Amino acid sequence: MKEKANVVLFPGQPRTSRAVEALRKGKEKATQWRAFQLIAAKRWTILIAVVGFLLGRAVILENLMPFAPAYFAVIYFLRKDVYKLTAISLVAGSLLAVTPSAIPIAMEIAVLFLLIKGLEVYEKAELSQAPILVFLATLIVKLFGAFVHGTVGWYDLMMVGVESALAFVLTLVFVQAIPVLTMTRKSNSLKNEEIICLMILMASVMTGVVGWTIQGLSLEHILSRYMLLLFALAGGAPLGASVGVVAGLILSLANLNAVVQMSLLAFSGLLAGLLRDGGKMAVAFGMLLGTSILSLYVGGGMDVMTSTWESVAAAALFLLTPKLVVKTISRYVPGTSEHVKSQHEYAKRVREVTAQRVTQFSEVFRQLATSFGQLNTVAPQKPAEEELQHFMNTASSKVCSNCHRKDMCWNGKFYETYKMMTDMMTVVDEEEYTGRKDMPRAWTSHCSKTHQVMGALQQQHERYKHDLHWKRQIFESRQLVADQLTGVSQIMEDLAREIQREGQQLHLQEEQIRDALESLGLSIHGIDIISLEEGNVEIEVYHTFPQGHDEGRKIIAPLLSDILGEHVAVKAEREPGKNGEPRLIRFGSAKEYEVVTGIAGAAKGGDLLSGDSFSTVELGNGKFAVAISDGMGNGERARLESSTALSILQQLLQSGMDEQLAIKSVNSVLMLRSPDEMFATVDVALIDLYTAHTTFMKIGSTPSFIKRGNEVIPVAANNLPIGILQEIDVDLIRMQLQPGDTLIMMTDGIYDAPGHAVNKELWMKRVIQEMNTNDPQEIADILLERVVRHYKGEIVDDMTVVVAQVEKHHPEWATFRWPGLNKLERPRTVS
Repeated sequence: MKEKANVVLFPGQPRTSRAVEALRKGKEKATQWRAFQLIAAKRWTILIAVVGFLLGRAVILENLMPFAPAYFAVIYFLRKDVYKLTAISLVAGSLLAVTPSAIPIAMEIAVLFLLIKGLEVYEKAELSQAPILVFLATLIVKLFGAFVHGTVGWYDLMMVGVESALAFVLTLVFVQAIPVLTMTRKSNSLKNEEIICLMILMASVMTGVVGWTIQGLSLEHILSRYMLLLFALAGGAPLGASVGVVAGLILSLANLNAVVQMSLLAFSGLLAGLLRDGGKMAVAFGMLLGTSILSLYVGGGMDVMTSTWESVAAAALFLLTPKLVVKTISRYVPGTSEHVKSQHEYAKRVREVTAQRVTQFSEVFRQLATSFGQLNTVAPQKPAEEELQHFMNTASSKVCSNCHRKDMCWNGKFYETYKMMTDMMTVVDEEEYTGRKDMPRAWTSHCSKTHQVMGALQQQHERYKHDLHWKRQIFESRQLVADQLTGVSQIMEDLAREIQREGQQLHLQEEQIRDALESLGLSIHGIDIISLEEGNVEIEVYHTFPQGHDEGRKIIAPLLSDILGEHVAVKAEREPGKNGEPRLIRFGSAKEYEVVTGIAGAAKGGDLLSGDSFSTVELGNGKFAVAISDGMGNGERARLESSTALSILQQLLQSGMDEQLAIKSVNSVLMLRSPDEMFATVDVALIDLYTAHTTFMKIGSTPSFIKRGNEVIPVAANNLPIGILQEIDVDLIRMQLQPGDTLIMMTDGIYDAPGHAVNKELWMKRVIQEMNTNDPQEIADILLERVVRHYKGEIVDDMTVVVAQVEKHHPEWATFRWPGLNKLERPRTVS
């Protein structure tokens, strides 16, 4: 019996066992995740029920209970799976209230439920409609109760309106607070409104324990002070005081004898928050001190002791609380160090995931490039032996099949016939056959249809050359795709490395820069360090200087230059917004060298459109490109060729592609974009603005010249223009320029001025040496004028000359040393 073969997808392990193992692990992970979700769901369900029970028991202003319908409505829309349990817990809590009100609460929930169901029939039940539904349900039930009990006075109607309005407002509060309490909100930070709503919800829950005591200590006082301690440690004095005010206000509404709690809790929260830096013990001491002082001021001896023991109980609960709880609260409060750290961690995770994905895509492109390259190992050249055999078989079948001498030639004289056909194919392949007069006598004596055989062979050879042409086109296209994929892969790999480098932890450096600037009296709103790599520093500073005396260039840039140990300059500056938004200044590494350029040119015959194109642009990666291109001929077509070559080349270089690959890509594009002959010369000089190291790429261009004092140095290469051959020679000439060097690049209209009888290079060197100016624009103008005068005022060809002078860059403002500042520690570069 024949066995099935296992397809091996991974080395050393069959497909079946690997799949089973992966399936088993997947099931285990899914089971663990479902168990975790079940535990989390049960935990939040219990919390929702407990909160509902306490809110059902909560009473304010002696007889108002607006919490239950508001809480039920929000839970119904946010957690529809537990709305029945929520209704039961609310009614159960109302049964244990100081004044049991189970029937009104149950009626409000029932009316609210019917209103929601009525809207669901018309598919218009939304969370945004919950406040008005709660208002209507409360108003209907309370008015019905007033009519039943016969208490329809102005005061009673006013209290009905107040309770309905409170229920409306509480619904809006719970919409914001419940997702925060159950930690179902997706954002990593809370707005101020959400924090206040959460405080109101927690204080409302604490009103549900009003009247409960433990050993004579009020439970609501203990819980309110415990909540105050948590938020004071998490958010400092502002948050602690805010919690104290909100909790004290709501507790005073629940118990009119506890009005003093508002001032007591606010003052205690302020003191506790001020001592936040001392840790838990200091925060607890601040709360004890605040409650003791105000208790002595407003209460008697027994009240002071009771308040003190309540504070001690709250402090004991606070000290037993795990640090994780406080960190969790701090992470959601804007302005805290934990919140800032969580934001940085989130951004770091995003960067890591992005860099990983980019790296994966880079590897995909690299593999595709390798695959295309493997297909193009050998380009089609001459016909192989089997193809020659095919040509002869085709020709013999067309000509010899109807010949009466077929059997004699191919059976009796096979070797002579085969040799003759081979010689014929060789002549056709070498294109030496022009007519019957070129046929050897041995062919005509052997075969009576020699001319027909040669015609059939020529026809097959022409068809073969046509096929070979398209095979070469496919080969060239594949090669272009492979090169482009390689370039894209390299760019994406560099991008991934850049993302990883930007994800380094730079909090300490940001704080050091902030302290240094604030020690000078500058008000800084924010600092973002994008990169501290040497030669590639990028720092963003946000400020609102009231007078605006160019502090960025005069103070901040020199200070950064001193603590970083390299020149830093202002790269960009954004004007402040209309609403008092801070101004953004972007600082970056100052270039060590700068390039000053001059251009002069003229079109053939004095026309407006020249076939030459030029470009002088800073590529943004610390390099300055000076490029010139001469299209074939002159006029619009030549201009299109040269400008296309330079435009594509500039974009590829700015994207970070390798110089040689960029040139080859331009060459392939020019060859494939048009079936006509289309070529152009390319002369590029890439000047590194940090080292003045220069790379020359010359493709079919005339020599360039470097003027260094009285010395003139030629830079030349011998190769064809791009757009002619698929495989081109890219000569990269690397030279170290010096401050004061002047680079002169020109097209053939300038270089060929002296004619063929004169040594052009020597003539051009002599003309450049005789110039008494170092200004780039004057050099370009003088050289163009000299050539035009040489032609006696005629412009016989397109002429363009580009001059670039390298100078040492001098910072606008000198650095200064500020006492007490240390050098900034740079992180290690990600390799």
